[in-house]
Amino acid sequence: MQRIAVIDYGMGNLRSVSKAIEHVAPDDEVVVSADASVIRSADRIVCPGQGAAADCMAALRDHDLADTILDVVDSRPFLGICMGFQVLLSASDENAGVDCLGIVPGRVVRFADPLVDEQQRLKVPHMGWSQVSQTCEHPLWSSIDNDSRFYFAHSYYCVPDDTGVITGTCRYGHDIAVSVAQPNLFACQFHPEKSAANGLQLLKNFTQWNGLV
Repeated sequence: MQRIAVIDYGMGNLRSVSKAIEHVAPDDEVVVSADASVIRSADRIVCPGQGAAADCMAALRDHDLADTILDVVDSRPFLGICMGFQVLLSASDENAGVDCLGIVPGRVVRFADPLVDEQQRLKVPHMGWSQVSQTCEHPLWSSIDNDSRFYFAHSYYCVPDDTGVITGTCRYGHDIAVSVAQPNLFACQFHPEKSAANGLQLLKNFTQWNGLV
Protein backbone atom coordinates (compact mmCIF):
# COMPACT_ATOMS: atom_id res chain seq x y z
CA MET A 1 0.00 0.00 0.00
CA GLN A 2 1.22 3.48 -0.86
CA ARG A 3 0.33 6.82 0.72
CA ILE A 4 -1.00 9.54 -1.57
CA ALA A 5 -1.08 13.00 -0.02
CA VAL A 6 -3.50 15.68 -1.23
CA ILE A 7 -2.14 19.06 -0.19
CA ASP A 8 -4.59 21.10 1.86
CA TYR A 9 -3.73 24.79 1.81
CA GLY A 10 -7.30 25.97 2.05
CA MET A 11 -7.78 26.67 -1.66
CA GLY A 12 -8.47 23.32 -3.29
CA ASN A 13 -11.41 21.19 -4.32
CA LEU A 14 -10.17 18.70 -1.76
CA ARG A 15 -13.12 16.41 -1.18
CA SER A 16 -13.82 15.65 -4.84
CA VAL A 17 -10.12 15.17 -5.59
CA SER A 18 -9.50 12.85 -2.66
CA LYS A 19 -12.68 10.85 -3.29
CA ALA A 20 -11.80 10.41 -6.95
CA ILE A 21 -8.34 9.10 -6.04
CA GLU A 22 -9.81 6.77 -3.43
CA HIS A 23 -12.14 5.44 -6.13
CA VAL A 24 -9.33 4.59 -8.56
CA ALA A 25 -6.87 3.40 -5.89
CA PRO A 26 -8.99 1.63 -3.25
CA ASP A 27 -6.01 -0.25 -1.80
CA ASP A 28 -3.95 2.89 -1.19
CA GLU A 29 -4.06 5.37 1.69
CA VAL A 30 -5.25 8.83 0.61
CA VAL A 31 -4.61 11.60 3.13
CA VAL A 32 -5.66 15.24 2.90
CA SER A 33 -3.17 17.27 4.90
CA ALA A 34 -1.55 20.65 5.48
CA ASP A 35 1.16 19.03 7.60
CA ALA A 36 4.52 19.32 5.87
CA SER A 37 5.84 16.18 7.56
CA VAL A 38 2.88 14.12 6.32
CA ILE A 39 3.34 15.42 2.78
CA ARG A 40 7.08 14.79 2.84
CA SER A 41 6.49 11.19 3.93
CA ALA A 42 4.00 10.43 1.14
CA ASP A 43 4.81 8.25 -1.86
CA ARG A 44 2.82 10.47 -4.22
CA ILE A 45 1.57 14.03 -3.91
CA VAL A 46 -1.37 15.86 -5.46
CA CYS A 47 -1.66 19.67 -5.38
CA PRO A 48 -5.16 20.83 -6.34
CA GLY A 49 -6.25 24.45 -6.26
CA GLN A 50 -8.92 27.01 -6.95
CA GLY A 51 -9.02 30.77 -6.51
CA ALA A 52 -6.66 33.66 -7.18
CA ALA A 53 -2.90 33.29 -7.58
CA ALA A 54 -1.97 35.74 -4.83
CA ASP A 55 -4.24 34.02 -2.30
CA CYS A 56 -2.93 30.58 -3.26
CA MET A 57 0.72 31.56 -2.98
CA ALA A 58 0.08 33.31 0.35
CA ALA A 59 -1.70 30.23 1.68
CA LEU A 60 1.13 27.93 0.57
CA ARG A 61 3.71 30.13 2.27
CA ASP A 62 1.62 30.59 5.42
CA HIS A 63 1.35 26.82 5.82
CA ASP A 64 5.07 26.24 5.09
CA LEU A 65 4.03 24.32 2.00
CA ALA A 66 5.81 26.30 -0.73
CA ASP A 67 9.19 25.05 0.49
CA THR A 68 7.75 21.58 1.02
CA ILE A 69 6.66 21.39 -2.61
CA LEU A 70 10.06 22.62 -3.79
CA ASP A 71 11.73 19.93 -1.68
CA VAL A 72 9.62 16.98 -2.81
CA VAL A 73 8.66 17.69 -6.42
CA ASP A 74 11.81 16.15 -7.90
CA SER A 75 11.84 13.02 -5.76
CA ARG A 76 8.41 11.38 -6.19
CA PRO A 77 5.40 11.54 -8.52
CA PHE A 78 3.63 14.90 -8.20
CA LEU A 79 0.35 15.98 -9.81
CA GLY A 80 -0.72 19.63 -10.05
CA ILE A 81 -4.36 20.43 -10.88
CA CYS A 82 -5.74 23.80 -12.09
CA MET A 83 -4.28 26.43 -9.72
CA GLY A 84 -2.00 23.64 -8.53
CA PHE A 85 -0.59 23.76 -12.07
CA GLN A 86 -0.39 27.54 -12.33
CA VAL A 87 1.56 28.03 -9.09
CA LEU A 88 4.29 25.77 -10.49
CA LEU A 89 5.25 28.41 -13.06
CA SER A 90 7.60 31.33 -12.45
CA ALA A 91 4.99 34.07 -12.14
CA SER A 92 1.36 34.93 -12.79
CA ASP A 93 -0.07 38.13 -14.24
CA GLU A 94 -3.08 37.76 -11.93
CA ASN A 95 -3.49 40.21 -9.02
CA ALA A 96 -1.13 42.73 -10.69
CA GLY A 97 1.67 40.16 -10.74
CA VAL A 98 2.54 37.31 -8.39
CA ASP A 99 5.79 35.38 -8.02
CA CYS A 100 5.11 31.65 -8.08
CA LEU A 101 7.22 28.56 -7.38
CA GLY A 102 9.36 28.56 -10.54
CA ILE A 103 9.40 24.79 -10.94
CA VAL A 104 8.23 25.12 -14.55
CA PRO A 105 9.78 28.26 -16.09
CA GLY A 106 7.11 30.42 -17.69
CA ARG A 107 4.21 32.78 -17.00
CA VAL A 108 0.50 32.57 -16.34
CA VAL A 109 -1.44 35.09 -18.47
CA ARG A 110 -5.07 36.12 -18.84
CA PHE A 111 -7.22 35.38 -21.84
CA ALA A 112 -7.70 38.39 -24.10
CA ASP A 113 -10.80 40.53 -23.70
CA PRO A 114 -12.57 40.25 -26.03
CA LEU A 115 -11.54 36.68 -26.86
CA VAL A 116 -12.52 35.87 -30.44
CA ASP A 117 -12.05 32.75 -32.54
CA GLU A 118 -13.29 32.59 -36.14
CA GLN A 119 -15.37 35.73 -35.58
CA GLN A 120 -17.09 34.16 -32.59
CA ARG A 121 -16.70 35.80 -29.20
CA LEU A 122 -15.85 33.34 -26.44
CA LYS A 123 -16.73 33.67 -22.80
CA VAL A 124 -14.09 34.17 -20.14
CA PRO A 125 -13.66 32.28 -17.90
CA HIS A 126 -13.22 29.23 -20.08
CA MET A 127 -15.69 26.94 -18.35
CA GLY A 128 -16.97 23.56 -19.44
CA TRP A 129 -15.86 20.62 -21.53
CA SER A 130 -13.15 20.99 -24.18
CA GLN A 131 -11.06 18.61 -26.24
CA VAL A 132 -7.46 18.04 -25.19
CA SER A 133 -4.95 17.15 -27.89
CA GLN A 134 -2.13 14.97 -26.62
CA THR A 135 1.07 16.46 -28.01
CA CYS A 136 3.27 13.55 -26.98
CA GLU A 137 3.05 10.11 -25.46
CA HIS A 138 3.02 10.03 -21.69
CA PRO A 139 2.08 7.33 -19.14
CA LEU A 140 -0.73 9.53 -17.78
CA TRP A 141 -2.41 9.46 -21.20
CA SER A 142 -2.55 5.65 -21.12
CA SER A 143 -6.00 4.32 -22.17
CA ILE A 144 -7.24 7.87 -22.89
CA ASP A 145 -8.09 8.65 -26.51
CA ASN A 146 -6.50 11.69 -28.12
CA ASP A 147 -8.89 14.66 -28.28
CA SER A 148 -10.89 13.38 -25.32
CA ARG A 149 -12.87 16.02 -23.45
CA PHE A 150 -11.98 17.29 -19.99
CA TYR A 151 -13.62 19.85 -17.73
CA PHE A 152 -12.13 23.36 -17.42
CA ALA A 153 -12.81 26.43 -15.26
CA HIS A 154 -10.18 29.19 -15.62
CA SER A 155 -9.55 32.76 -16.78
CA TYR A 156 -5.74 32.49 -16.89
CA TYR A 157 -3.60 29.99 -18.77
CA CYS A 158 0.01 28.81 -18.60
CA VAL A 159 2.72 29.72 -21.11
CA PRO A 160 5.82 27.58 -20.40
CA ASP A 161 9.14 28.94 -21.65
CA ASP A 162 10.07 25.50 -22.98
CA THR A 163 7.39 24.15 -25.28
CA GLY A 164 9.05 20.75 -24.95
CA VAL A 165 7.42 20.21 -21.55
CA ILE A 166 3.91 20.53 -23.01
CA THR A 167 1.97 17.25 -23.13
CA GLY A 168 -1.49 18.55 -23.98
CA THR A 169 -3.11 21.53 -25.68
CA CYS A 170 -6.62 22.88 -26.01
CA ARG A 171 -8.13 25.35 -28.48
CA TYR A 172 -9.87 28.25 -26.79
CA GLY A 173 -9.46 31.38 -28.84
CA HIS A 174 -6.04 29.96 -29.72
CA ASP A 175 -4.02 26.92 -28.77
CA ILE A 176 -3.03 26.91 -25.11
CA ALA A 177 -0.92 24.52 -23.05
CA VAL A 178 -3.17 22.59 -20.68
CA SER A 179 -0.76 19.96 -19.40
CA VAL A 180 2.98 19.69 -18.91
CA ALA A 181 5.39 17.05 -17.69
CA GLN A 182 8.88 16.81 -16.27
CA PRO A 183 10.47 13.88 -14.45
CA ASN A 184 8.18 13.06 -11.49
CA LEU A 185 5.84 15.94 -12.41
CA PHE A 186 2.59 16.10 -14.36
CA ALA A 187 0.33 19.12 -14.16
CA CYS A 188 -2.94 19.95 -15.89
CA GLN A 189 -5.20 22.98 -16.21
CA PHE A 190 -8.34 20.86 -16.45
CA HIS A 191 -10.00 19.08 -13.52
CA PRO A 192 -9.61 15.31 -13.82
CA GLU A 193 -11.78 14.82 -10.73
CA LYS A 194 -14.67 16.47 -12.64
CA SER A 195 -13.95 14.87 -16.01
CA ALA A 196 -15.87 11.60 -15.75
CA ALA A 197 -14.23 8.42 -17.05
CA ASN A 198 -11.28 10.11 -18.78
CA GLY A 199 -10.40 12.07 -15.67
CA LEU A 200 -10.62 9.00 -13.46
CA GLN A 201 -8.36 7.14 -15.89
CA LEU A 202 -5.77 9.92 -15.69
CA LEU A 203 -5.87 9.79 -11.89
CA LYS A 204 -5.54 6.01 -11.96
CA ASN A 205 -2.57 6.33 -14.30
CA PHE A 206 -1.00 8.78 -11.85
CA THR A 207 -1.33 6.33 -8.95
CA GLN A 208 0.62 3.78 -11.01
CA TRP A 209 3.18 6.08 -12.65
CA ASN A 210 6.86 5.56 -11.85
CA GLY A 211 7.68 9.22 -12.48
CA LEU A 212 9.49 8.77 -15.77
CA VAL A 213 8.48 10.99 -18.70
